Amino acid sequence: MSCSRVQVRVPASTSNLGPGFDCLGLALQIYNRITLTRDDNAKPPHGMIGETASAFFQRATGGKIAPFGFEARIEGEIPISRGLGSSVTVRLGVLMGLAELVRESFPITPEQVLTLLIELEGHPDNAVPSFHGGFAVCAHASADPADGFVYSRVPVKPELSFVTLVPDLKLSTETARGLLPKEVPFRHAVENAQRAARIAMAFATGDYAALQGMFVDHLHQPYRQVLIPGFADILASARQAGALGSFLSGAGSCLMALTLEREEEISTAMLDAAKRHGLPSHVLVLKADNEGVKVLESA
Repeated sequence: MSCSRVQVRVPASTSNLGPGFDCLGLALQIYNRITLTRDDNAKPPHGMIGETASAFFQRATGGKIAPFGFEARIEGEIPISRGLGSSVTVRLGVLMGLAELVRESFPITPEQVLTLLIELEGHPDNAVPSFHGGFAVCAHASADPADGFVYSRVPVKPELSFVTLVPDLKLSTETARGLLPKEVPFRHAVENAQRAARIAMAFATGDYAALQGMFVDHLHQPYRQVLIPGFADILASARQAGALGSFLSGAGSCLMALTLEREEEISTAMLDAAKRHGLPSHVLVLKADNEGVKVLESA
């Protein structure tokens, strides 16, 4: 018998990690819960939920499952438009929920869900870690964009903390991407590649001390910093307080510091710097999530 109600938990994510633009991402232990309840009398969903549902019925089922009505409820702690992958949690929650609702009549594999999620998002750096958990490195499968993406994923040890300054400031990904240049100096591209490679190796081996100083970026942060008052001062304050490094989370506005110790001192330093620049904020001290998306309830 098919279920009529499903609840899905999806972790937040941080992407880029400084120099790893559109290729590095990591899941965090802060979550949204998306509940779908089948209701044939429900009004058609709109916005992101409607777009995601339409793509599911057309592409995941190939039109073999007729669209049906449902109510969607989104609950959780992930701040919206702050660079913590909130849009991914909604899309992934809807896709997983719909897949569960049709599972008895039309099984859909997890990889099919992830592929469609990446297509809807346009890039994999938030999608893959929120789906699988842990730290992920993503890349185009070939020079042909039609071949999609490949990725590698490793778990993250609990000793690594993510001190996250959450400003009272929403930023859209479209606005942040609109500030990026079409070209960058060759030297800057090389330096970013070097640091991104070392970050990936540090996570793969669990040698987190090797992350020290590796979050300097030339591709996106210098252009996006104008959107956040005190940007450079806040990141520098975190490093001076003992962080391994600090960076803009995704497209922002969250600013994040990685550390193996001194979480309280780093939190205070970041808050004090934000206050100096008139940026109302609060801090979350997070750990990595290694479980990824989970169906919590299906009835």
